[in-house]
Amino acid sequence: MSAVEVAACTRGEGPPLYLVHGIGSRKEQWIPLIEALEGEFTCVSFDLRGHGESPVPDPPYCLAELVEDLEALRERLGHERIHVAGHSLGGMIGPAYARAHPERMLSLGLLSTAAGRSEDDRAKLGGVLGALRNDGVAATLDTLVDRWFTDAFIAARPDVVKRRLEEVVETPVDVFLSVFDIYASTEMGPWLHEIECPCLVLTAEFDGGCNPRLNRFIAGELKRSELVILDGLKHDILNEASDRVAGPLLEFLRRVA
Repeated sequence: MSAVEVAACTRGEGPPLYLVHGIGSRKEQWIPLIEALEGEFTCVSFDLRGHGESPVPDPPYCLAELVEDLEALRERLGHERIHVAGHSLGGMIGPAYARAHPERMLSLGLLSTAAGRSEDDRAKLGGVLGALRNDGVAATLDTLVDRWFTDAFIAARPDVVKRRLEEVVETPVDVFLSVFDIYASTEMGPWLHEIECPCLVLTAEFDGGCNPRLNRFIAGELKRSELVILDGLKHDILNEASDRVAGPLLEFLRRVA
């Protein structure tokens, strides 16, 4: 298993905070959050393999490969210990990294992610994945928009929604399906108790796939956790409400830094 030299951007001063995006996204999604954090933290955002400006090795990918891409980036930048925060699939990569490299961890942020899925949760997710495979990613964009954004935001900021969909369409289809497979098949429940570092668990009230019930489970399995649920939002909290994410995340990081 060889790591990929992912494309990364570093901004700010202070302890290093690595930011891990989700399926079909880009490092640029973190910019509004970075603007709130860069005065106190060195913020490192990067494109997952197959995304954005990073190399595109042939899929399928696995979670362990995404973890080792992050470790290779840490080694390249020379940070001894790091804070890690990830959104959605990134919220699975972060804990898997903490499990594989506990000596490198300062803290962990799990944003809009999932564990402890019920049979019904898995069936619904399987339906989305089946539609993506059978109908194509482009034909499923309306479903994704409904899962990610509130109606009010869709009406108010069509430019942001359009940009997010362009990122999805520009991601190679086999890459998108491969990382969606990782997201759908990963179950962190059996090993979350192994993570020793302080953790912030944060999701949104109306996030269908990463709902409060699943995040209460995550917080309960972790040894050192705080739980925050943002009311009135869906899955894409970084694009829709980065200001509401910044407050709890910054408070958490200040306490543990």
